Amino acid sequence: MKIDREKYTSHIKDNDKLIEMRRIIDKIEVVLNNHSFESTDFLDPYERLLAKSILNRFMEVNYLENGGIIQAERQILTIYPDYYSELDAPHDIKYLRINVDTEGLSHKDFLGSILNLGIKRRKIGDILVHEGYGDIIIKQEISNFILFNLNRIKNRKVIVEEKSLDSISFIEPEYKEINKVISSYRLDAYISSSYNLSRQESIDIIKSGNVKVNWESIDKASKEITVGDIVSVRGYGRSILYSVEGISKKGKIKATIRILI
Repeated sequence: MKIDREKYTSHIKDNDKLIEMRRIIDKIEVVLNNHSFESTDFLDPYERLLAKSILNRFMEVNYLENGGIIQAERQILTIYPDYYSELDAPHDIKYLRINVDTEGLSHKDFLGSILNLGIKRRKIGDILVHEGYGDIIIKQEISNFILFNLNRIKNRKVIVEEKSLDSISFIEPEYKEINKVISSYRLDAYISSSYNLSRQESIDIIKSGNVKVNWESIDKASKEITVGDIVSVRGYGRSILYSVEGISKKGKIKATIRILI
């Protein structure tokens, strides 16, 4: 069976996402032709939304999501024929613990050190930084490579060991809560207020492709956001429009914003 890729991806404008969704279709094709289980790499929530919009059009296949832990942000999709049971699906995830002095280290430091080994981002799931160690959830295929080659996080020596799921614990993200008055729900207005930037600076950042809303790349400053939206700005971090308390006499929005620490 040969699938018409254009038919299922013509609505996707982001070139990086288009490539990722074509990979999904490749796997659907393999499943249908070889009657097998196929797993994706780790996908963010927006990528999974796109993937499921394609998968749900194929009645002959089922799929399951697995990020290693229930709360995982990044998850893989395992695709299989509808006459198979999900209980028979292979487990393609490994858990590694990186023992290191974590004081002053962040998620970014762990990720950067792993990527510097030449590993692709899509092979890595969630990274959970605890006191004295960090747990990483990864594709099984790169587990041994990291075990034998990851020696440092920044300038600190590390010891890497494999762990089982029952030793992995989720850590709630920490946020700084701020109260702001926003001129409108426009994305540029929100970014200006959240990160203390001028409106023009915010517009320039958005147009340069450095902003995501709910993991979707956005290049239109006029996009309106709503309560609960997660906004990521490269170089500035991630924030959430947590709540709206009301409208001021001048028609501005009284909002509570949470900035990820």
